[in-house]
Amino acid sequence: MIALPHAGGWPSAFRSWWQVLPDDVEFLVAQLPGRGPRISEPPWRRVEPLVEGLSRALAELEPLPYAVIGHSFGSVLAYELTRAMEHKGLPPRLLAVSARQPPSFPSEPPFAHLRSDAELLEHLVGIGGISPELISRSDLVQPSLRAIRADLEAMEKYQRPMLGTAVPIMSLGAEDDPVVIAERLHLWSLETSGAFNRLMFTGGHFYLYAPRNAATIANHLIVGLDGLWAGSSANAVPSPLMTASGSGRNDLGKELA
Repeated sequence: MIALPHAGGWPSAFRSWWQVLPDDVEFLVAQLPGRGPRISEPPWRRVEPLVEGLSRALAELEPLPYAVIGHSFGSVLAYELTRAMEHKGLPPRLLAVSARQPPSFPSEPPFAHLRSDAELLEHLVGIGGISPELISRSDLVQPSLRAIRADLEAMEKYQRPMLGTAVPIMSLGAEDDPVVIAERLHLWSLETSGAFNRLMFTGGHFYLYAPRNAATIANHLIVGLDGLWAGSSANAVPSPLMTASGSGRNDLGKELA
């Protein structure tokens, strides 16, 4: 299972998932430039180079059946990564997109990536993306703000592709998400010619990381994959750009998750 976190997110954002997946599922989380061990690298501000790097790395590894799940900004990356791997003839079995409106609703001004640091921090605190106690720790917050702002710019400048995917899509969201209009999530069905399903939860914008929700969603993904695998051969996998499950946890990543 390949996971892509929210804007500015570190692999540790998915730490609750490490506890609920069965032992025979390998779980890898994207480690993007500008955070974690790659904190010294400048974050990229466009979706295309991020997806190019991820898809190139995935295609070089031993083929395994897999699903892709993205949360918020990670949903944009997950969708484009799925399309890229499909073009390589190595598509995932299932794509799960969480807490992000479908590409048929592009971002509109005023864009979050253009907000001042103070305004962006206020927004992040408001949606539960950062602890209020961290605001005074500029030594911790500023590096993360750079990655968050870059990811937001990539997401807000992203344009819907001409063609969607044939990979089945599972759309996920929270009824009480202050960022995403829940009624729009079913329109992810327009992005696939394959099967479609939608599951709704509660817990705000970061509901996906709550252990109970993580367990429920992981179970649905595994059950869905089991059904989709029947009579099929294995396709692609894991990536050297990604951090394997259980590998270390970063406190700042934990606070921003």
